Amino acid sequence: MKNSVKTLCLTTVICLCSAGSFMAQDNQPNNKYMEQKLNLAQEWDKTFPQSDKVKHSKVTFHNRFGITLAADLYIPKNVEGKLPAIAVSGPFGAVKEQSSGLYAQTLAERGFLTIAFDPSYTGESGGEPRYVASPDINTEDFSAAVDYLSTRDDVDAERIGILGICGWGGMALNAAAIDTRIKGTVAVTMYDMHRATANGYFDAMDADARYELRKQLNAQRTEDYRNGSYDRAGGVVDPLPEDTPQFVKDYHAYYKTPRGYHKRSLNSNDGWNKTSTLSLLNTPILAYSDEIRSAVLVIHGEKAHSRYFGEDAFKKLKSENKELLIIPGASHVDLYDNLQAIPFDKIEQFFREYLK
Repeated sequence: MKNSVKTLCLTTVICLCSAGSFMAQDNQPNNKYMEQKLNLAQEWDKTFPQSDKVKHSKVTFHNRFGITLAADLYIPKNVEGKLPAIAVSGPFGAVKEQSSGLYAQTLAERGFLTIAFDPSYTGESGGEPRYVASPDINTEDFSAAVDYLSTRDDVDAERIGILGICGWGGMALNAAAIDTRIKGTVAVTMYDMHRATANGYFDAMDADARYELRKQLNAQRTEDYRNGSYDRAGGVVDPLPEDTPQFVKDYHAYYKTPRGYHKRSLNSNDGWNKTSTLSLLNTPILAYSDEIRSAVLVIHGEKAHSRYFGEDAFKKLKSENKELLIIPGASHVDLYDNLQAIPFDKIEQFFREYLK
């Protein structure tokens, strides 16, 4: 592999591993904690068209670190009573106006109450400094979404599931290992962000390479502190070098074109803080995934460069209520927004079976 491609792949690990009217913000439920007032967009600014089959509004909720998160709430029209609910997030470095919102809206069309949320420090959610990833806080974000859903009058608290895309697929599995309220978890085209960061793509990094990466990142910490600002790792590379690997071309085709570009997306723009990678290096997020007792569905593309993350995570699961689904011919990014590739019928079937 040429030097430019090596640099490109390392950058990609850091960065990717790294119309209708707006409805008033939904304040249900009332909280005893004072939440940060967020500046939420009032226009429909998603990368997908608005459905006329669901009601959409903006909501906020807080996690146990005191960070206020922003979410899009989707409720199927003409329904009554308490509904099963699903919290959706991802991909890693994306925002709720991209892939997660598409999943949430589509599942709401199928009868679930759903939210697509921006993780802490990103998108419209709160948290300072901006653009920080944390395996602890980002796992907590899923549980905070469950807190919020569990206390809504229109949600059945015994019928809540989560769905994580790309790097948030791994965070979702970690949340399922911690949070016994989660009755079903879907991990789509998942990354194990610890493994991707500490081992590199295809486990090509060794201890010496990790040590050199730690030296670089700790030197960056010194510079950031001296400068009073945080250097950004950069989003998806643009323009693409001639020797770019196909999976990076696939990321570019989503994040850097009208298909998936969004002004608040880290991957579409300047990426994460460089030093976010430090915590991911030393935190194995799937350490206790073999103790998950609730149902898990792992979905991956046959041709996805990241397929080994999903397959290995599935092998570690020990409960009988687990399933691995490989989508023929699909790449990693196909499962972001390709409606011909995303198996919504299967996802609906899974949640109907286990959110009951």
